[in-house]
Amino acid sequence: MVIGIIGENCSGKSTLADSLKGTLDAEVITGKDYMRMAKSESEAAALFREKLLNAVTGDHIIYVISEPELLELLPEGAVRILVSADLDTIKERFKKRMHGSLPEPVARMLEKKHGIFDDGDYDYRFDGVSGDAASLCEALKSRA
Repeated sequence: MVIGIIGENCSGKSTLADSLKGTLDAEVITGKDYMRMAKSESEAAALFREKLLNAVTGDHIIYVISEPELLELLPEGAVRILVSADLDTIKERFKKRMHGSLPEPVARMLEKKHGIFDDGDYDYRFDGVSGDAASLCEALKSRA
């Protein structure tokens, strides 16, 4: 099974992926980590697409996506999960990542990107602040 965990920076995607990883015995791939598969971007993307396509009915792969252009890599049959959080939470989490400071340009970038995935078609919507990862894990296990 391929699971796309989709959402903005600091929305809770990685935390959810970590919860699902152990339950589903899945490999986690984040963003453009697939670039390590080959020297050229096009070759790496082709290899990654093939790997994901094979995993739709095989091994479990969790693909964590925070950039809209990466959605095109998800194959037909992938489970799509939107992870969301309110803007204040995202800013606070990002501030912690930046060692307590959130520069104004970064805050504006987060504001501009907030909600960019909201209108997509998803199998599940997960609250990255108070969502129940255990329940979602059970729902996904029943699909496997």
